[in-house]
Amino acid sequence: MAIRFGNSFRLLSSALLAFTIALPAMASTLSQNVSWTVNRSDSSTKYRVVAYGDSIYAGYNGSISNAARYSAPTVESEYLSAAWRTDVENIRRAKSGAVASDVYQNKIVAEKSYMQASSTRVVTFEMCGNDGLQARTAFKDQTGTCNFNVLETAVQNCKTYVAASMDFINANAYPGVKLKVISNLYYPGYNADNVQSSCNDPATGTKVNLRDRFLVAMSRMNYWMCEYARQKGFQCVDSFAEYMAGDYDSNGDGSIDSDAIRYVAGESESSYVTRISSTLRSTLRDANSHFVSSSSSFDYIQSDDVHPTYTGGTVSAGIWGGSTGSGGPRYTSYTNGRSPIWNQYGHERMGWVLSTRGPSAP
Repeated sequence: MAIRFGNSFRLLSSALLAFTIALPAMASTLSQNVSWTVNRSDSSTKYRVVAYGDSIYAGYNGSISNAARYSAPTVESEYLSAAWRTDVENIRRAKSGAVASDVYQNKIVAEKSYMQASSTRVVTFEMCGNDGLQARTAFKDQTGTCNFNVLETAVQNCKTYVAASMDFINANAYPGVKLKVISNLYYPGYNADNVQSSCNDPATGTKVNLRDRFLVAMSRMNYWMCEYARQKGFQCVDSFAEYMAGDYDSNGDGSIDSDAIRYVAGESESSYVTRISSTLRSTLRDANSHFVSSSSSFDYIQSDDVHPTYTGGTVSAGIWGGSTGSGGPRYTSYTNGRSPIWNQYGHERMGWVLSTRGPSAP
């Protein structure tokens, strides 16, 4: 008897082809959810840290099936576990490629139940990076007369959804939450953007420097992330300062560069933007070479020139679903509140500074 499977085979082949073609589109907005518990041998009590965001908090590493085990929120959880002497469960509800509205609607709002658990003590989020990246691409592609509105739209969308996210978290998080914290944006591709535009400034008719324009737009986003945090009861982690300036005084003004460019609570938008884009502009450096001293640097950005570097392996996260796992803390003690690698990788640096906002006890 002849076995006829031609139609079935063609259908299967067509489905696989369609699935393969769809992968790039799926990866552009890819949910990468992870739960990782820091298990201490001397504790049976567990508290929760909930993190919402895009590819940064996801620990994106170029893969559609896995992500960094120790992205910044999980690193933060290790520090908190040491301070609290309890187990800490880190819930990362992240969507790589998502713009701010997507993170707000489909993570923070749609998945509010994660921050409503009675064990939750910290809620953190980050967003707006993809708004900036998409605006940058759109602006780079322009010819003729420059249209700066694409950058302004990204700034306004960021402001809208950062404020909305904080309001929603304030209204919906478990009442026992002790810390709500946002991380602002570092500038990926800082050196690569130091080129002239293909379009012409409508006022002068000349080309514009891409980095000049993007730095101002990003500074405005970062200002409002921290300013809304101040207004709405959040803490703000200034990842721009942690990544984009050295941990020493390069210009002899008496201040460590990374300290000098930090957001100052209560300052005006114009003051902050001027300080970043003009006054202290000479101290900014591409985070591919973050100088921890005048003679030593570490690479904070992966080879894609976008996402933070990490160590500690990967976990399943992405197209095949998220993962749940646990493990003991990587370090049993922290000298001066820092691990031995706190400043050697992008995610380690961000996780450490998140942890400095506390709380000191659950």
